[in-house]
Amino acid sequence: MSNQIEHQRISALLDREEIRILRQHYSELLDGNNAERMDEVFTEDAEVVVTVGSMKGIAAIKQSLADAYQQFDTQQRAHFPFVHAITNHNIIITGENSATGSCYLLDLVTDRPSAQHPFLLVGRYQDEYARVNGEWRIAKTALDVVWPHAESDK
Repeated sequence: MSNQIEHQRISALLDREEIRILRQHYSELLDGNNAERMDEVFTEDAEVVVTVGSMKGIAAIKQSLADAYQQFDTQQRAHFPFVHAITNHNIIITGENSATGSCYLLDLVTDRPSAQHPFLLVGRYQDEYARVNGEWRIAKTALDVVWPHAESDK
């Protein structure tokens, strides 16, 4: 294997790992009530489509996610009212500074009695990533809720 091909493969692996860490960092910031730090995760003009609505731009993202935290902190504990666990992350490097990806979301809430299951939803994020000033950021994300189905609640 030539050095150039080996270098490209290693670079792609490092890029994928940085993106995986980025997605985990999003969950840690959201779950830990640190929405004000979302510029560590998103581009300035990012678009987010999730269950609490659509957001465009970092200021709207920070505010909406901070509001979501307050909405779910029903017991006023200010300590992980929800936990966003992600898994099965698939990342495709599409260019030197671009990538796409998807991952599963297991969204758990922590304010329910222990006899009640903690699942709020199961979903799948579809992401677009951009490298900005040498660091990967989420440029666009959309959450597809696969459970519960709205019609199953009828």
